[in-house]
Amino acid sequence: MEVVYRCCCGIDVHKNLIVACLRKGGRQELREFGTMTGEIKALANWLTEAGCEMAAMESTGPYWKPLYNLFELLGLDTMIVNAAHMKAVPGRKTDSKDAEWIAELLQHGLLRASFVPSREQRELRELTRYRKSIIEERSRELNRLQKVLEGANIKLGSVVADIHSKSAQRLLERLAAGEAMDDSEEISKLLHKSLLPKLDEIVAALDGIVTPLQRALLAQILDHINDLDKRIKELDRMAEAYMAEFQPAIAEVCQMPGIARRSAEVILAETGIDMSRFPSAAHLCSWAGVCPGNHQSAGKRYHGKTRKGNKTLKSMLVQCAKVASRVKGSYFAAQYQRIAARRGKNRATMAVAHSMLIAIYHVLKEGVPFRDLGADYYDGFRREHKIRNYLKRLQALGWEPELPSTTA
Repeated sequence: MEVVYRCCCGIDVHKNLIVACLRKGGRQELREFGTMTGEIKALANWLTEAGCEMAAMESTGPYWKPLYNLFELLGLDTMIVNAAHMKAVPGRKTDSKDAEWIAELLQHGLLRASFVPSREQRELRELTRYRKSIIEERSRELNRLQKVLEGANIKLGSVVADIHSKSAQRLLERLAAGEAMDDSEEISKLLHKSLLPKLDEIVAALDGIVTPLQRALLAQILDHINDLDKRIKELDRMAEAYMAEFQPAIAEVCQMPGIARRSAEVILAETGIDMSRFPSAAHLCSWAGVCPGNHQSAGKRYHGKTRKGNKTLKSMLVQCAKVASRVKGSYFAAQYQRIAARRGKNRATMAVAHSMLIAIYHVLKEGVPFRDLGADYYDGFRREHKIRNYLKRLQALGWEPELPSTTA
């Protein structure tokens, strides 16, 4: 078998252990290292002195990142391999066998490198993903708040559209402090003018049975929500500062229905703005996990599940697709309605997410502004054929076209 790398190294990374197998010609050497920075540098020095041309490791959780970052700084060529491609290999019983097998496959050029973005983009990903997790935690905390209110028979969520609004927060802080909630005049001072017509309903909704323990829980939850709000605002400022070079691309992506600034920041932090790394829009969609799978056997096509892909990007695209499908008069809304009627809402949402990512790809790669095709885009296809089908259906229901009257 052809040898691609004369000297290479297969690395198996764990939380507290690194097993490295250096292959040079037909000989190999196994060594174990710790995961501290000094020990990783010792590994890098060993590989440099041996003349290692390429190192490869599995993308095992977050443990590969420190090793890859340090190798990148030291100028060592490193390949990250998808662990799923290595699972079906027989005979791998120990960490040493893992490292040996990776080294052998690497030496003969049988490994395919995974896409690893630049260090700056990886750091942006950490920022946007952390902010996303904080926003999700705030949503969970609001759900906990709603459960406590239901337990006290406080029906504020049934009257106010957003329990996280400033008016609702002021009411809940007063409730948690143990103040009286039956004074309409005092309550009206806490409400936005748009809620004043609902004043009587709000007073009735605040009439519940709140125990001292429930008041204490409300105070704790409200304090946590306020703290999360502050953190999210600070993270927004950090994202805006660190993504300065992304601002033109963010502005272009935000022109699409269903995509706001935060969503655009998450999407671009995951994909980057350089689309040349993806040969086509189809490759990008496959990497993101929003394209349907292809499952065929004996000439029959079975249901094709979507690939796993990039979880953060996929979930954000699905959220944006759900919003875009409700924008009246847009191409995405028409596409959603057309597919949902035949294949269901989930498949329709995924199809809209797929179309949105294709549009993002062309906007970033070709530098063209987004142009909505409109809700009537599909009506232009096979127009005469559709007219004939509709006429046949009408005639089957008993309708007959009126013939023009002839005059003698």
